[in-house]
Amino acid sequence: MKTDIIRIDPENIDAAAMERAAGYIRKKELVAFPTETVYGLGGDAMDTGASKRIYSAKGRPSDNPLIIHIAQTESLYDIGTDIPEAAFDLAGAFWPGPMTLIIKKKAGVPYETTGGLDTVAVRLPSHPIARELIKKSGCFIAAPSANTSGRPSPTKASHVIEDMDGRIACIIDGGTVEIGLESTIIDLTEDIPTILRPGAITLAQVKSVTGEARMDPGLVKEDETTRPKAPGMRYRHYAPRGELTIVEGERQAVISRIQKLCEESKNAGHRTAVISSTESAKNYEGYRVFDIGALSHEEEIAHNLYDILRKLDEEDIEQIYSESFDTPNVGTAIMNRLLKAAGHRLIRV
Repeated sequence: MKTDIIRIDPENIDAAAMERAAGYIRKKELVAFPTETVYGLGGDAMDTGASKRIYSAKGRPSDNPLIIHIAQTESLYDIGTDIPEAAFDLAGAFWPGPMTLIIKKKAGVPYETTGGLDTVAVRLPSHPIARELIKKSGCFIAAPSANTSGRPSPTKASHVIEDMDGRIACIIDGGTVEIGLESTIIDLTEDIPTILRPGAITLAQVKSVTGEARMDPGLVKEDETTRPKAPGMRYRHYAPRGELTIVEGERQAVISRIQKLCEESKNAGHRTAVISSTESAKNYEGYRVFDIGALSHEEEIAHNLYDILRKLDEEDIEQIYSESFDTPNVGTAIMNRLLKAAGHRLIRV
């Protein structure tokens, strides 16, 4: 398959180019497109064939639910049933934006889209290209991240091209995304709103709207027995090809341990690298250092994470040692992705 790559400026959207991309969605083909979080791999959410093609293109297990992207809050009524008032309260506060809600699905939503579940994940993106693609296609768009399963999520069109060129009909190149981490997923089918995947919308922000909310206990441990209710809950994600280990603890102790690990790895003949904060980078002179950003600017760390994980692959790095980035707000989301990328290899010092 030859993939049609269409460049669209999000600040000056070309109507004809957008119509070309939307035509693929209407024909039940797949289109990769930018959102404010990461690039999505989109198909008609109400078409079983399109959903099956998404799983096939990604090499993704078919019990891993897809997120349906909508262009207006009222579309919740077309997709869900028994929708709690909290859904509209949260939508009023954070939509359009990086928040996904899980509600009970209507009968017409295919199980192929929901991973076989009677619940459905829905979000209203803020990125102008994403919203225009939904409107122009006349479809609700099911879209996981536009990477092959297990690889770091794409934050640039070049990442998508690397994974999806020749696999899908169309890639919209809309530049680099803003946030760089997937949306916060909130389950509203439980008694208490529950965050199943942390993101840019924090637990404190959710509580400010709903009064009560919690983090899912499964976020702190791997569970291979439970059927995932949301994307990213069970399977290893975001991983570079090299072996990634996170070192956590008091700053100087972390630096000393990473220095020792790097020396051992280097002596063993491995291509070795460090993922470091800007504040600590100078302590790893003599090693390949990827400066992920300043601890005082956690949004920068989130934005750079997946790009750095892909650059490690470009340089064929075999052993990777990363500092912990458990910053006050987005830190929970950053560490969730980093721990999954490391397969939960964590050293505490």
